[in-house]
Amino acid sequence: MTAPDHHDLPLRDYDHLPLPSVAERIRPLSAEEITELLRYERARAHRPLAIQIFRLRLDELAHGAQPTAGRQQRGPDYPPSPHETSPVSPRTAARPMHPPPHGDPAQPGKPKGDRPPI
Repeated sequence: MTAPDHHDLPLRDYDHLPLPSVAERIRPLSAEEITELLRYERARAHRPLAIQIFRLRLDELAHGAQPTAGRQQRGPDYPPSPHETSPVSPRTAARPMHPPPHGDPAQPGKPKGDRPPI
């Protein structure tokens, strides 16, 4: 039996998913789909932890567990772009801060209130 091509796997971008994410994302898969991933893993990376994750889930399904909703995969597990998820808009953004004029001869520093000027 040959391993499936990575484009035919039930988990999109499987090769780039961290193992904790794989454990969560296989929850909605059937035993056949998990077996397909297991064959692919054994033929490619053969990571013991990944193989254990698949075996444990297959054992759960064999003992009556049902596929559950799990986490829906919209893309690879990379942090979202800050522009996609930011609740800040130009209307709610803080006013810009300008750093003090360090070393600018046109704007000499001001003495602290508790010290006399030198």
